[in-house]
Amino acid sequence: MAEAETLAPAPQTAEPVLKVDGLSVHFPIHKGILRRQVGAVKAVDEVSFDVKPGETLGLVGESGCGKSTTGRAILRLVNPTAGRITLEGRDITGVEGDALRALRPRMQMIFQDPQASLNPRMTVGSIIAEPLDEHLKLSRQDRRAKVKALMDQVGLREDFADRYPHEFSGGQRQRIGLERALALDPAFIVCDEPIAALDVSIQAQVVNLLEDLQSRLGLTYLFISHDLSMVRHLAQRVAVMYLGKIIELAPRERLYSVPQHPYTKALLSAVPVPDPERESQRRAQVLEGDVPSPANPPSGCRFRTRCPLAVKRCAEEVPEFREIAPKTAPGHFAACHLVETG
Repeated sequence: MAEAETLAPAPQTAEPVLKVDGLSVHFPIHKGILRRQVGAVKAVDEVSFDVKPGETLGLVGESGCGKSTTGRAILRLVNPTAGRITLEGRDITGVEGDALRALRPRMQMIFQDPQASLNPRMTVGSIIAEPLDEHLKLSRQDRRAKVKALMDQVGLREDFADRYPHEFSGGQRQRIGLERALALDPAFIVCDEPIAALDVSIQAQVVNLLEDLQSRLGLTYLFISHDLSMVRHLAQRVAVMYLGKIIELAPRERLYSVPQHPYTKALLSAVPVPDPERESQRRAQVLEGDVPSPANPPSGCRFRTRCPLAVKRCAEEVPEFREIAPKTAPGHFAACHLVETG
């Protein structure tokens, strides 16, 4: 697998493929015989970011922090409660029905579990051809040629088209899911922990394939993961999420070398170092306490109940998500009262 430093930076002047402004997804809590709403699970709460053409934005955080819900809301697989989603300059927040269906070719998803996301009763060729049949009117010959080209693109033999998903390994099934996502030439792909269910030996192959396809086809990714080492290899910018909110966002090398938020520092302290000497000196910062419920998040800063640096202000005031050093380190944002700006 290539070193992270060899990745070319994404263009910074182009208009974003995706813009997310104040996105919230709240799931109502109902109780009683009359099923009255008594609260809401704030899975995603006022999240904002953008993704530029050809860029990979990494979205990291603990399980249950709202990463996958964010990705699904962006693709309108989950309806947002508030906020705005703009894809290629078009507001798609309230798009429904046939208009939303017409947008599907431009935005696709690669799911975490390659086995559960593939219909076990369909052949691989039928799985790949399904989006073509749904959105394009191709002749049988053109359809077969397109399926062959897609299989070749992800390194699968043409004769695999007549096999069923259970006949493939996990890595091969994830390649099939990637083929299906690429079938309609999307502009934007959400990769929802696409390597989490794979063996370590296969993970690098899938990530290298994602990089190669991005380079050749100009794809734009939102890469959701809890694997900080893999995100460092793949992403140009990284957003850190905690309990439904993005608490830090920065260019990759900036975030990994000088993290500002206490939660980001704790996450990075747990990442193994390949150098044995440095690894022996590494001291992971163990966070105390449990992650609060998104149905009843703490007042002020949501991380304060586990933060070793929390002060009185952290409980009284929600920290602003702001650019901390626009002159010396543009693009580095954090939401913490204790982070100095300059």
